[in-house]
Amino acid sequence: MSIYDVLVLGGGPGGYVAAIKAAQNGLKTALVEKEVVGGICLNHGCIPTKALLKSAKLYKQFQHAADYGIQLNGEIDYDWTSMLKRKDSVVKKLTTGVAGLLKKNGVAVFQGYGEVLSASKVKVNDETLETKNLILATGASPVVPPIPGLQEAYDKGIAVTSRELLQIEKAPKSLVIIGGGVIGVEFATIFSSLGSKVTIIEMLPGILPPMDDAIRTQYTKLLKRDGVDILTSAEVKSVHSNKVNYQHAGKDHEITADTILVAVGMRANSKGLEKLKLKMNRAAVDTNDQLQTSVPHVYAIGDLNGKYMLAHVASHEGIVAVENILGHEKKMNYDRVPSAVYGSPEIAMIGKTEQELKGNNIAYKASTFPILANGKSLTDGQTDGFIKLLVGEKYKEILGVHILAYNASDLIAELGVTMTLEGTAYELADTIHPHPTLSEIIMEAAEGAIGKPIHI
Repeated sequence: MSIYDVLVLGGGPGGYVAAIKAAQNGLKTALVEKEVVGGICLNHGCIPTKALLKSAKLYKQFQHAADYGIQLNGEIDYDWTSMLKRKDSVVKKLTTGVAGLLKKNGVAVFQGYGEVLSASKVKVNDETLETKNLILATGASPVVPPIPGLQEAYDKGIAVTSRELLQIEKAPKSLVIIGGGVIGVEFATIFSSLGSKVTIIEMLPGILPPMDDAIRTQYTKLLKRDGVDILTSAEVKSVHSNKVNYQHAGKDHEITADTILVAVGMRANSKGLEKLKLKMNRAAVDTNDQLQTSVPHVYAIGDLNGKYMLAHVASHEGIVAVENILGHEKKMNYDRVPSAVYGSPEIAMIGKTEQELKGNNIAYKASTFPILANGKSLTDGQTDGFIKLLVGEKYKEILGVHILAYNASDLIAELGVTMTLEGTAYELADTIHPHPTLSEIIMEAAEGAIGKPIHI
């Protein structure tokens, strides 16, 4: 029996990146995946969702073609089946590409369910693989809460998770979304743009709870402007077929929908790891900042450790885990994780929120700059939103950045680099940004943090 230096269980964005990194560094590497490489992100999450979002946003933009001096003859409509085909085509190209990268780098890929026998042995089909180091990257699955009648509605196909909604044969005329987190909001954007009547029911006082309060408040207004009904501090009490019963403002209500999306969160896929006797944090595997578990030579990355359920975090954790296997003692810095919501407009953030700084009594200064004052956004006809830059009061170091704007997700990396280099608002303001670009809002906010912005 051949012994691998590294065996990765799970081929998602954490697992396949870890496998490639290990192989690139001369480690004999194997990867076990029960479905298709790429995991939830490539196959049932990030990528297919963004493909549908692009189609929905383009459809919405075509409806405003006259605003750009373009006259369209005939009725503008969308073809849901064609949108799904495009989405599937994008997914296939990426998963095929990942499979090719694994092969090119010499990673042995085993298709099947990996049964963990011990820290050094994993059984796949009828074969037992032995390894010196085990990286667990089994991901997470959508939670279907124990709401009376919900499981029955799910079994009938009326209630769905994000995975099923991405394959639905026909766009629903009405959609009720249970949960106002990132997944719920992105699907609300997709289907409201296509004309569906969308209602979000969220138990907490507001949607997108991890985001900065100013961003959440403004984004809620924009969603409502686009026709999305948002019910916060509301609790779903029961589901009967396509009827959702909920309590809001002390009263009982009922709403009917063609489809019910369950988007209340994800639970780590830790079932099947019991023989390792790992230290757990509920369903998640407990790890330190080197991704090491309580068992020597066993690492847990991505959704499985429950720290950040983000694909890019999983990928970076995979690299950090391999670096530690190589003896380089690399650590994760979870204080500088960027995140994004791909709605319309987008949200992107990194670092602390203003409410966190206030709660921790950290002296800071907030500088905001509206998208409306940016020349590029005016030419693009997309003027909703703003940037908020949070800096230390004394040294003007970057503590947090929150952007509500089209293409916000492409802007946030600049702030990540600045924070990694321990840069300040002075360096951002002194960096020449090309004109006209949306990136100028960063420079303007930095000017505001150390003095006054130029263009407001």
